[in-house]
Amino acid sequence: MNGSSPVVRIADVKRVYHLGKVEVNALQGVNLIVEKGEFVSIMGPSGCGKSTLMHLIGCLDRPSSGHISIDEVDIDELDDNQLAGIRNRKVGFVFQTFNLLPKLNAIENVELPLIYAGIDFDRRRAKATELLKVVGLEDRMFHKPSELSGGQSQRVAIARALVNDPSLVLADEPTGNLDSKSGEEIIHLFEELNARGITLIMVTHDKDIAGHSKRIVKLKDGLVVSDDRIK
Repeated sequence: MNGSSPVVRIADVKRVYHLGKVEVNALQGVNLIVEKGEFVSIMGPSGCGKSTLMHLIGCLDRPSSGHISIDEVDIDELDDNQLAGIRNRKVGFVFQTFNLLPKLNAIENVELPLIYAGIDFDRRRAKATELLKVVGLEDRMFHKPSELSGGQSQRVAIARALVNDPSLVLADEPTGNLDSKSGEEIIHLFEELNARGITLIMVTHDKDIAGHSKRIVKLKDGLVVSDDRIK
C-alpha cells in the first residue's frame, strides 16, 4: 500500500490443540498480510478460528507451525518475557467486556499500561488526558466504570489500548456488549482513529459493523476462504 513493511505477516500458520485424546485443528494453514494503516474485519462462524488467530497476532498464544511477524519482529522464537514485551509495546487490545478495573477511575484505567512501562506520573497523566479527549470523554475522566455507560466504558478501553502508541490495535467483538446506537458510535470512532493512521484488526460477527472497515477476511474451518477489500 505505502511501500513500508507489513505490520502483520502470517505465513502458513497452524494451531493444533489437544483436548485429552482429541486433536483440534483450530488453524490449518493461514496466510495473511496486514499493511500499516489498514482497517481489517475478521469474520466467520463460531469455531472457525477467529479467536485463535487474534490470540496469535496479539502474542497471547504461539502457533504450532508457521511464522508470524509483528512490526517486522519474528515472534515464533521469542520467550515469554520477550512476547510480553511485544504485546505491551506494539499491540493495543479492545475487548467485548471492556476489562476495566472497577476501583480505578477512567484516567487511572487509561494510565495503567504506562505505569507498567515505568512512565512518570506527569507524563502518563498528560498522555491519558489527551487520549480521553480524543475519544470524547474529557468530562468523564474521574468517573469509575460503574458510573459510565457501556459505550463510555468502551471508549475508556480504546483510550487505554492507544496509550502506548501501539503499531496495531486488536478489537475482539468491540460492539458485542453495546446497544446499536453505542455500537455505531464506537465503530465511527474506529473509523476516525483509522483515518489518523492507526492500524486496526477487528473480529466481529456483525456484517453491518464489518462494513465500516476497509477489508473483510472470512475464515471457515481454520482457513481463509475470502479476503475482500471493500473501500
